[in-house]
Amino acid sequence: MTDVVKVDQQSSYWEVISRAAQVIRRGGLVAFPTETVYGLGVRADIPGAIRRLRAAKQRDEGKPFTVHIGRRRDVERFVPDMPPVARRFTRKAWPGPLTLLLEVNDPNRAPVVAELGQEVAHELYQNGLVGLRCPDDQVAADLLNEAGPPVVASSANVAGARPPRTADEVLEQMADSIDLLIDGGPTRYAKASTIVRVYSPPAASEAAAHPAGAGESSGAAFTVIREGVYDDRALRRLATVNILFVCTGNTCRSPMAVGLCRRLLADRLACSPHDLERLGYSITSAGLAAHYGSGAAPEAAAVMKERGIDISDHTTQPLTHDLARQADRVFTMTHSQLEWVLDLAPEAAERVQMLAAEMDIEDPVGAGPEVYAACAERIETALRQRLAEIEL
Repeated sequence: MTDVVKVDQQSSYWEVISRAAQVIRRGGLVAFPTETVYGLGVRADIPGAIRRLRAAKQRDEGKPFTVHIGRRRDVERFVPDMPPVARRFTRKAWPGPLTLLLEVNDPNRAPVVAELGQEVAHELYQNGLVGLRCPDDQVAADLLNEAGPPVVASSANVAGARPPRTADEVLEQMADSIDLLIDGGPTRYAKASTIVRVYSPPAASEAAAHPAGAGESSGAAFTVIREGVYDDRALRRLATVNILFVCTGNTCRSPMAVGLCRRLLADRLACSPHDLERLGYSITSAGLAAHYGSGAAPEAAAVMKERGIDISDHTTQPLTHDLARQADRVFTMTHSQLEWVLDLAPEAAERVQMLAAEMDIEDPVGAGPEVYAACAERIETALRQRLAEIEL
């Protein structure tokens, strides 16, 4: 008979959490609410608990379960090398209704395997992948943290049946299979989490041996395995780093900054600049006094050409509220431009900076090639510092 306990955030709340965590630590099966559907969790390092979970789910042997963590930072215990796209997903969407399938070619390098041994590696990593989820539900988070990793879980239903949205729906399917059920009321979304597989970028040696040419791609940075709360459009937004450079006319400093940033970032990621958009990087520019449709200043294009960078396809655009609001980072060339951006989009204050810290990068318009070259050098020096600060 399943033991059912309700949570109400009152004095008994932590008693319920502690009791459920003890059941998991002893190898029992606990059903608990998340923001999507009810889950059913066990300790992954207790083989008998995994067998009971498979039996309760009526799931085929070998099909893996998803690791559930209560804190975003715990992902580091399971994935030693996080691809940039995966880091962006965890930073922007966790805790939340997103399950990530991440590549781990050598599980022995994962701290959790070093601590608990090969038996847990067999349960967590299959075919070089591990599934991870960080629920956006206080009960789930507190339970997972109290039980201690590794906890694996699945929806609290038999294979092929509808995932439960309420405690009563859990009991209808699994009353005789689980030890304890935490009744947290109806789930928030009543819809499954989105599952995304993230692909690791090629090693630097591989990228150098097989460089991508213009328009070429080495494959998607991620693919959607199952749509849920997040649709494809939302995922693309979460996966993208938007970097916006702002100057006055959008003909000199900011387009040069875009060209230099694309090259420096591609070097850092060991990819072609043509692959940056596929990998989730949008690097654009705008001007406070710009109009639509002009090109880069000839002097700026010439200086960039000398550096092996082509900005001949640049098209000017004015800075708008939406451009500033949607950017993850906004870099201005002067302090007065920074103030202008803050007046336009005060909600972006934490994301707006001068490119060269406290030092203005003056406009070279009307000057000779030497001034443009010096301006480009200052922009590149500042960019190297800023890119080192950005969590990509």
